[in-house]
Amino acid sequence: MIEEDWNAEIGDEALLRSLEKVSLLERPNDPSSVFSPSVDSFDTDEFVNTQHQPVSSFGRGRNFAAKGFQEGNGEDALPQNRGFKGFGQGFHERNAVDGASTQNRGFKGFRGGFGQGIQEGNGEDALPQNRGFKGFRGGFGQGEGARDGQRGIPQSGALRESGSLADGAGFQEGNGEDALPQNRGFKGFRGGFGQGTKGGQGDIPQSGTPSSRERGTLTDGAGPKVTYVPPPPPDDEEAIFARYQTGMNFDKYDENVVEVSGLDPPAALMSFADTNMCHTLTVNIAKAGYSKPTPVQKYSIPIILAGRDLMACAQTGSGKTAAFLVPVVAQMMRDGVTASSFKEQQEPECIITAPTRELVNQIFLEARKFVYGTCIRPVVIYGGTQTDYSIRQVKQGCNILCATPGRLLDIIGRGKIGLHNVKYLVLDEADRMLDMGFGADMKKLVSFPDMPQKDKRQTLMFSATFPEEVQRLAGEFLKTDFLFVVVGHVGGACSDVQQNILQVSQYFKRDKLIEILHSIGNERTLVFVDTKKKADFIACFLCQENIPATSIHGDREQREREIALRDFRSGKCPVLVATSVAARGLDIESVQHVINFDLPSTIEEYVHRIGRTGRCGNTGKAVGFFDNNSDGHLAQPLIKVLSDAQQEVPVWLTEIAFESEGGRLPVHTQKNYRGRGSVNAGEVRMECSAREIESWD
Repeated sequence: MIEEDWNAEIGDEALLRSLEKVSLLERPNDPSSVFSPSVDSFDTDEFVNTQHQPVSSFGRGRNFAAKGFQEGNGEDALPQNRGFKGFGQGFHERNAVDGASTQNRGFKGFRGGFGQGIQEGNGEDALPQNRGFKGFRGGFGQGEGARDGQRGIPQSGALRESGSLADGAGFQEGNGEDALPQNRGFKGFRGGFGQGTKGGQGDIPQSGTPSSRERGTLTDGAGPKVTYVPPPPPDDEEAIFARYQTGMNFDKYDENVVEVSGLDPPAALMSFADTNMCHTLTVNIAKAGYSKPTPVQKYSIPIILAGRDLMACAQTGSGKTAAFLVPVVAQMMRDGVTASSFKEQQEPECIITAPTRELVNQIFLEARKFVYGTCIRPVVIYGGTQTDYSIRQVKQGCNILCATPGRLLDIIGRGKIGLHNVKYLVLDEADRMLDMGFGADMKKLVSFPDMPQKDKRQTLMFSATFPEEVQRLAGEFLKTDFLFVVVGHVGGACSDVQQNILQVSQYFKRDKLIEILHSIGNERTLVFVDTKKKADFIACFLCQENIPATSIHGDREQREREIALRDFRSGKCPVLVATSVAARGLDIESVQHVINFDLPSTIEEYVHRIGRTGRCGNTGKAVGFFDNNSDGHLAQPLIKVLSDAQQEVPVWLTEIAFESEGGRLPVHTQKNYRGRGSVNAGEVRMECSAREIESWD
């Protein structure tokens, strides 16, 4: 479903009955009954000790005396049904159409609830005018009954701490057009549901915008300074070289057809011993568990060692990270690097950028393996963490910098990173880095005066998908003689993933999800949804069905995201509900299932999502819920992806594709880019819906 429809998605009576079965607080010591990463109870000390909790304590020895959310509304009365039994005495709604009836809107039982109520009176959409929530040691404001002719501009959002106002620290809502809450704050759920919604009009505080979060500063008194400092990764040799176990189908990678486009490509690499790498790197490769190169490594490593620019497209989980790290480290060790500890401005030789925090951290951890025992120092910086911490990490010495785009540009702008010594620029998930999400950031990066021109540096791009529009746009960053390596089909799915597309309407998705999860038991499962709010809701819903789950999305604080991933990796929460922020690059061992509760808007995103399973020669299963009303545009490309991966194509899917083509059988063609010298470097607008624009960085 393209737009969020909470009436349809959450408000049906069947769901309300299901939510009445279990309360979040009925079994405080049962982790399966609580939605939150590693929450064992809602005890007060858990909330006091959180780094970002702006409240001095959370309900110690007192009830919250909620009297319900009260909505006075002309017509639409948002929200209609907010389920989530366990949070208060309910939404009390007054509706001019239905009469002043009490709808009893969930949120029941949170030790008396969240506050005295939100009173809404709005001539248009009746969005919340005041985020009251009295009761959090002074409460989230007193809850004035505000009325506004526009779309829900918050009239009072200040957080009250011991009776005093903390300006701009409450719930803030941006109201551009629809002013739907972008982030359902509820901070304190051992990390909570998010960071609070975002301001977006006039002089409303702009808390939560990427720039303010990245810079870690207060903007117009609009939110807390980012103080999170991630724990250092273990530095013992065993932990550094911990590796993913290869599966029984690892040798099948050699069966993939590899095509190299461009002039005079070097010969493929048959084994890591065939290169002139130094002994230390060869030993590190063996310790990291790389016994023989995969196809993308066989062809990419010699190309990079020859100094050529490269665009490489290979299946998810096929070893693309090592394909660029190994030759870059080899060349840096061959040419020598300069120690630069504690210089005010660092000058890295290699910059690696990727769209998500989790992915750049994963690349950094992989880089540590190959540089172990050398003087090369990799550093990782990303948003959601204290900026001063990132600066300190950089100043200790930086030869390989792994960074998300926002934090990278911020640190460069502060003068802490110099670019004139950059020899290697790597774009992982390059199609995402060049489309409308990060294209402007990448152009800004290569446009800095001290960044070497493309003919003076080596540029490398890797991804599992490369739409033709992105292939053309890549020419702006690559030399004219670059090489293009394609393993298998461009944008093809891994054949080790068993795909199953089910015809499920929106109103039966939850029942089908529960049915599947009960049938697979405690096997590690990723569930993808289309919105951040739905990720939190589905995780909470699963917990109440005795299925331990947590969620990850772009509006959760970095600490919360790390806890969620940790609990998922450890098996404490075998189900992770995620938005597209977790679709790319994440390499989590033993993910047996991927469920697309909501199919994405593009087939490329689908390929990345199902690629979280079936990695490194292991097998996996992927299920997609196909709703005829919202997913018809995917019918034809889905058939191609299924066919290319030797998967069964449902007859009903072929019929839908036939109808969408106006009675013509769909024709599938795959065009690999061959052009050299006629590259269109103009701006490209990728098909990307609002539901997939995440707070990636």
